[in-house]
Order: sequence, then C-alpha cells, then structure tokens
Amino acid sequence: MQAPRFWYAPSSVASTLLLPLGAIYGCATARRVASGRPQAHDIPVICVGNINAGGTGKTPTVIALIQYFQSLGITPHVVSRGYGGSLNTVTQVDPVKHSADQTGDEPLLMAAFAPTWICPNRAAGITAASLAGADVVVLDDGHQDPSVVKDLSLVVVDAKRGFGNGRCIPAGPLREPVAAGIKRADAVIAIGSTAHQDQLIADHALPCAVVRAKVQPLQMGMDWSDGRYIAFAGIGYPEKFFDTLRGLGADLVATHALDDHQPLSRGLMQRLSADAQTHGAQLVTTEKDAVRLPRDFMGQVLALPVRLEFDDISALKSVLQPVLTRLAQSDRRSS
Repeated sequence: MQAPRFWYAPSSVASTLLLPLGAIYGCATARRVASGRPQAHDIPVICVGNINAGGTGKTPTVIALIQYFQSLGITPHVVSRGYGGSLNTVTQVDPVKHSADQTGDEPLLMAAFAPTWICPNRAAGITAASLAGADVVVLDDGHQDPSVVKDLSLVVVDAKRGFGNGRCIPAGPLREPVAAGIKRADAVIAIGSTAHQDQLIADHALPCAVVRAKVQPLQMGMDWSDGRYIAFAGIGYPEKFFDTLRGLGADLVATHALDDHQPLSRGLMQRLSADAQTHGAQLVTTEKDAVRLPRDFMGQVLALPVRLEFDDISALKSVLQPVLTRLAQSDRRSS
C-alpha cells in the first residue's frame, strides 16, 4: 500500500482517531524488543534498519556498505527476511535461478552486489553466511528484531520526510516512537539535501552520530531530455523517483505510483505498454521494480540505477570503526 498522506501532515482528524491504535502498536514493538534473547555470532553484524515504515533509502545504503567493505578487501554478505517472497527456509539468492516472487525484490537486487541470504529467522541466515565465508554481515532491516546481537545499528531516514507526524502505525509512519528507536542506534544515516538534513537535526535531539548522504542517479550515457517517458514505481516513496527523473530533464507524460512491492502482473504491464505506445513514450522504472518485471517485458522497460554517496566518507569510517577494529583483530582475517 501507499503511505497515507496524513502520515506526513502536521495534524489530521484521521491520525487523531487512529492514535490509540498507534499507541498499542508502539507498545507491542517495545514489548517485543524488550523480551528478545539476542544471539551472538562469530562475525560482526551491521543492521541497516529504519523507524519509518519504508521509503527511507535502506536498500541503497546496504549496497553502499557492501561496496565500501569490498573496497577494503573485506567480504560482506547480506541477510534479509526476504519480504514478499515465498521461500521460507535459509536460501542463498541466485539472480539467475530465483525470481522476486520467491525471494522478494530487494534481496534479488542486492544479490547482484554480494552474496545474499534470505530467511524469516535472521539468526539462521547470519549463521549460514558465516559458514559460507562472510567476514561481515549487513543485515537488511531488523532494527526492531531482538533475536540478533548487532555490532552496529544504523537507522536510515529520508531527511525531507523525517519521521512524519511522529506517530506509530496506523496513526503515522513509525514502527516505534522515535526516541525509543534512536536510543538503540549507533548512527543515523540522513539521506537528502543539506537543507533537509539540517532541518532533521534541528527538529530532533539525536543522541548519536549523524552520517549525511545523498542518493544520486548513475550516469547511463544518455540524454534524458531527449525523449518522452512514462514512469512507474512500486517503492515506499515513488515521488522521489519521479523527481529524480525530472531532475535529469526527463519529460514525464505520465507517472504511476504503485503500492510498495506491488507485483507487476502481465495485465498491468500490458496496460502500461499500451499507454506508452499511445503517447510515443518509453517506460522507465526503478532498479528494485525492474527485478519484478515479467521476463518478456524486461527488454521493454528502462531501469534508472541510483547509488548512495556519503557526503563525508570519514564520517562513515568513524561510525564503522568498531567493526573494522574487530575485523582487524579477528583470527579469521589474519589466518
């Protein structure tokens, strides 16, 4: 589903009416976090999570961390629940063999960058990654999962939208109150413009480090202003993708904001293709959506790749230092 607009409005009747349910949701999260018995592992675990329900930039952050570790000669693996996928046992994602229906779209995308494991039980996934030779695990989501000891917990926030109206689901976008979630974080990854990052920091007394970053489109060697496009996206914040395309000069004759992780059925794609033909336009979508395309539509749709760029790589290195130190001291790394 798409996030209700009132989640990001200062106040609304709908949010006020749903406030008791939001309070119950927040309390349930607190009880779950407090009652967990976290399992430690023999390799470092970095959790990339969020407090908001989707649309924060978590997947680009995971990919950026993967590439950073790889640049240091460190072997990262990713562990994910595989949200939206049908497989429910520990499975290493194979982009050739598996489909998004089996693994979920995000793990299928991340598997192109590093070995990626899915399992409803994250601890079991981490064990599998360790046995397969991982030096470090990047945990995709799981900030509210108390089953795993995390060496580092990073909370990703879209600086423009911040924490919305500050209320828990369904009254607002939060999985738990901001103060409770940030208290367990080692750092906040604030993604967006400098002005929005400054506003986020001014609005919240964040008791942890803040690492600033921006999501940037990769250069594809094409002039986006030379053509007409119909854009569609089934992500947490579709408008961000549409704005990125407009910023590249793309003439968007239509946009389609789909539900987050929405299946791209053959019927839907046929309607979008017909619309594109009518307007003499090219279909374009996100990398995450592209992995959900029916195979015979993959050659008909452009995918715009984006990557996370840290404003100050030394700030990231400072946050990661405990993990880097543990890796340096590890017998496994020195053997």
